[in-house]
Amino acid sequence: MNDPNAPMYYKGVYHLFYQHNPLAATFGDIIVWAHSVSYDLINWIHLNIALEPSGPYDINSCWSGSATILPGEKPAILYTGIDHYKNEVQNLAIPKNLTDAFLREWEKHPQNPVMTPPTGVEEDNFRDPSTAWHGKDGKWRVIVGAQNGDEGKTILYQSEDFVNWTVNPNPFFATDNTGVCECPDFFPVYINSTNGVDTSVDNSSVRHVLKISYLRKQHDYYFLGKYVSDKENFVPDVEFTGTSKDLRFDYGKFYASKSFFDYAKNRRILWGWVNESDSTQDDIEKGWAGLQTIPRKVWLDKSGKRLMQWPIEEIENLRHKQISITGEKLEGGSTLEISGINVSQVDVEVLFELPELESGDWLEDPSEVDPQLLCSKQHASRSGKIGPFGLLALASKDLTEETAVSFQIFRASNRYLCLMCSDQSRSSLRNDLDKTTYGTIFDIDPNLKTISLRTLIDKSIIESFGDGGKAVITSRVYPLLAIEKDAHLYVFNNGSQSVVISKLNAWSMKQAEIGHEGNINCA
Repeated sequence: MNDPNAPMYYKGVYHLFYQHNPLAATFGDIIVWAHSVSYDLINWIHLNIALEPSGPYDINSCWSGSATILPGEKPAILYTGIDHYKNEVQNLAIPKNLTDAFLREWEKHPQNPVMTPPTGVEEDNFRDPSTAWHGKDGKWRVIVGAQNGDEGKTILYQSEDFVNWTVNPNPFFATDNTGVCECPDFFPVYINSTNGVDTSVDNSSVRHVLKISYLRKQHDYYFLGKYVSDKENFVPDVEFTGTSKDLRFDYGKFYASKSFFDYAKNRRILWGWVNESDSTQDDIEKGWAGLQTIPRKVWLDKSGKRLMQWPIEEIENLRHKQISITGEKLEGGSTLEISGINVSQVDVEVLFELPELESGDWLEDPSEVDPQLLCSKQHASRSGKIGPFGLLALASKDLTEETAVSFQIFRASNRYLCLMCSDQSRSSLRNDLDKTTYGTIFDIDPNLKTISLRTLIDKSIIESFGDGGKAVITSRVYPLLAIEKDAHLYVFNNGSQSVVISKLNAWSMKQAEIGHEGNINCA
């Protein structure tokens, strides 16, 4: 499994299509669109393959794309086909039966391909059409990721009927020295609300977000900015720098993400693909590779400078046995075990009460800091003043294995910052793993008294949400000792200043129900 393709809500059912190799636990020569459905985004039913190679326009694979709900509640899929020349073209598919809420069968349009690589775009780097939006002139618009040499760009197409598309000669958005822009996602966010908004809304109450998956970096970056509809382009607030200053949905393992507007609950939901950190041979032996993050609600922060993310509320239905801690002081160098629940599958929320921020370590020039490098050099066992403090996830009893998710508070000229790290360097006694340590740094309010950390752990994946969703880090770990009942979870403080666990709630999590149609009862 890799890219989430076309999440959508249709007739009371959530749909997730995704890239899939049905023949092996590796990326393959033939990729199809797998299809699963859910009533709650948590428990899933796998259906038969939705799209597979069949015509000259997609005979070598059905790659990524998006879904759009057309007027009359008619879903349509635009997807990239690898044609008989190994070129990338865009194709259209529509449901065979609109009364089937599961949308089990899809028909490919007889006019496929509906878009072919235009002038100034490499024929094998033209892919991943976005969800379409309806302009004020009544025309549909969609962007497609592309490359020309080192220039990455998104190309805008327009159509009145969703079949006949015209290319705009000027790029919708472009970046130099980045290579191909994959999986572009373009959507509005309300300025003064946490609610989501339909992709076609364009007025003074919204700003726009453009997300690009840069293949060379294997990260998803997003830009806040202005959609200039009369010029048919997007102007970001801040240019892409290729450094840690650029905004990302997730500062760990997270790629090829896709969002959709859930009009059932007025929210925008984001999915991302998380690949493995072990070897291809490991994938073959275990028989699977790749997963999706827990769906996240996305909205614009009050500052207007970044997006916020939080696990969808439905995940709380899997909460089971609960442990709570309040008012516990953590002296420097101390750990506190959270016991009595299954911590290999757990949802933990902790609110830390901070000492005076003025006592934090001094950071000379925050603009020159690479947070990932800082987290790697100063791993969680180091001692600062305020932190590192946080959680030791999937830890062995003797702490020879642990994944530390931590905060450290810094002060700089006229500002305070929080360094958030996910340190995989001690996550496993195995040596044949990617144990990259991840990090990000963000400004905090000078009057901040508390900071929150929410971490969801599911055996080999750790998703952590810092400061209410201001920063997110996802990691994959494969401990040898800290598995199942031998996994431990600790709160720790390695700073010289004490911090207080104002409140901590941890829940062991039940298994989601996932099965194939006909073999599961949740339908």
